[in-house]
Amino acid sequence: MSNGPSFPDLRGAATGVGSLPGTDAREAARTSTGALERLPFLPELPARGPGADMIGRSAGLLVELFAQTEPSGWRFTDRPGRDTRRARAWLGEDLDALEEFTQGYQGALKVQAVGPWTLAASIELKYGEKALADRGACRDIAGSLTEGLRRHLAEVQRRIPGAEVVLQLDEPSLPAVLTGGVKTASGFQRLRSVDRQVAEEALREVIRSVDVPVVVHCCAPAVPLPLLRRAGVVGVSLDFSLLTEREDEDLGEAIEAGTVILAGVVPSTDQAVSDPAGSVQGVRTLWRRLGFAPELLGRRVLVTPTCGLAGASPSYARTALSHSVRAGQSLVDNPE
Repeated sequence: MSNGPSFPDLRGAATGVGSLPGTDAREAARTSTGALERLPFLPELPARGPGADMIGRSAGLLVELFAQTEPSGWRFTDRPGRDTRRARAWLGEDLDALEEFTQGYQGALKVQAVGPWTLAASIELKYGEKALADRGACRDIAGSLTEGLRRHLAEVQRRIPGAEVVLQLDEPSLPAVLTGGVKTASGFQRLRSVDRQVAEEALREVIRSVDVPVVVHCCAPAVPLPLLRRAGVVGVSLDFSLLTEREDEDLGEAIEAGTVILAGVVPSTDQAVSDPAGSVQGVRTLWRRLGFAPELLGRRVLVTPTCGLAGASPSYARTALSHSVRAGQSLVDNPE
């Protein structure tokens, strides 16, 4: 349970997961701030290429660790190269655009970065195996990321002084890290699982050190809710369609303890969406099944697309965010 900064009061709000389509930073910032008045986010634009993808972008935040793209993917290297410079330049461009569209803004603002375990599962060491295979490398990544995040958050706060910053750590690989499901670099075997206590402690150390409320996003099945709660998250962002009744107890305990659920219910690629209230019907059903008071629903659940919107058309991305806003409001207006 978190004893650090708490999640802002955003009754009936909505937000995006992180990525948007296209390569235009100003258009992305306009979309995020225009559609999401109460919890806009710093967009990521992976269509720009290596360094704008989520792994490359977060590798660019690391302090005294550098990575570059190889045919096999991202790999650590001795010195900063073109990919690192590009990642940092694009992040600067994105911050410039967001700053332009948040002049005088007062309120919550979300920024995203890949968490330590997904970074370790995604970047190879110089000799070619995933960093996850080396416990010392995992510790180095977590420490370097923590320092990079502190600097990044300070920069966001300097540029947008009225922002109440929320940090989202993207950990889509965490369930596989915990169950020995991450493939070796060759792809023929799997790396041994990371002890849950070790995983929890690393996350706790990052969360404790950044001094802002932290949400973890995991769009994989079997999100380890109790572990995340113990590590100190104030919210969990997940793909609602992947939840099963097996998670009811963990979910109920998390909500009871005050954890905010960012429910991914709006499709993240182009398709017809039902009426906003219909999009959150499954959330209402779950709420009744868990036995919580209806009036608590809009306070504990925010609405998001199921995942990032990089694969959507620009017009659908705007639609999905606006739809999420209306669906979030419907949880307050019609909780039952």
